[in-house]
Amino acid sequence: MRLAALLLLLGLLHPSLGHPRDPLFWVAALRSMQADNTGGECPAECDCPPTFPIAMYCDNRNLKKMPYIPSRMKYVYLQHNQITTVPDSAFGNATNLIWIMLHENQINTVGKKAFANLMSLERLYLNGNNMTKVPANLPRSLRDLRLSNNKIAKVPPNAFEGMNNLTILLLQNNAIQEVVGALKGLKSLILLDVSGNKLKKVPEGLPDMLHQLYLESNSIEAVPADFLDHFSNLQYIRISHNELTDKGIPPNAFNVSGLIELDLSFNKLERIPTVSTSLEHLYLQANQIKEFTLGSFCSVVDITNFSKLKVLRLDGNEINRRDVPSEASLCLRLASDIIL
Repeated sequence: MRLAALLLLLGLLHPSLGHPRDPLFWVAALRSMQADNTGGECPAECDCPPTFPIAMYCDNRNLKKMPYIPSRMKYVYLQHNQITTVPDSAFGNATNLIWIMLHENQINTVGKKAFANLMSLERLYLNGNNMTKVPANLPRSLRDLRLSNNKIAKVPPNAFEGMNNLTILLLQNNAIQEVVGALKGLKSLILLDVSGNKLKKVPEGLPDMLHQLYLESNSIEAVPADFLDHFSNLQYIRISHNELTDKGIPPNAFNVSGLIELDLSFNKLERIPTVSTSLEHLYLQANQIKEFTLGSFCSVVDITNFSKLKVLRLDGNEINRRDVPSEASLCLRLASDIIL
């Protein structure tokens, strides 16, 4: 009984292994603890745990080139190395990969066919490298694609073609000047981050299902009049640290239901833009706002028309507490908590 308990604890007591008193039991038990070498042995510089034979851990190993990947692998961790090139043959033996982690390397060259045959790939992390363009022939199965903190200057119109399952696309901190047509067709995309680039206008063809849109730290001077009209799930928009002026914001451009957070801080606004009464967080600090207009929050000021704002930041502008009208309490429940 004690032996059975010990074997059970070790995970060795299983009907498929037979009885502990059978000599063949121990042979089978020993084999169950050995590494799975299906499709090739684990590279010496990596770890392939017997308890998780479909994962290969090669992170933080000072690797300078791609290692051999056994065909059984589905999860490969290669982050935090010094890899410079991903050749066409990099994943030729492991076409069933689901995750590839290649972030924080020194990748500057990716073969045109490197990812072409990975029909099951869902997550691809290439952020924190030296790539100057979006890799070609990316799998249409991708759900999470991270290309931030590279040197990408252009996004071709067909860069993400056919990626109907893509939900997360991170392109922040590159050198992108324009995104034309590349986002069209990404019907499942809920998070798009293109902050920290060189955009002068809002990207065209934003997907309808977006939930979060991050455009901070670009050179955007204006937003289209109707660019938010077709969204049904968009809740967070951040356009701080741009070049927005009052002229660049059409009337009611941000007066749309559903928004929870709107960040327009560190721009060149002189007036408070009109927002929906459903908005909860509004950041307008470090602009050039000269007056406090209640009409920006409530079209009709009365006790039944309260704005739902919980956070309103107006510090770093050209107004102070005395500029807040006394009737603000009829529109803003947080009138006494406005940050000025």
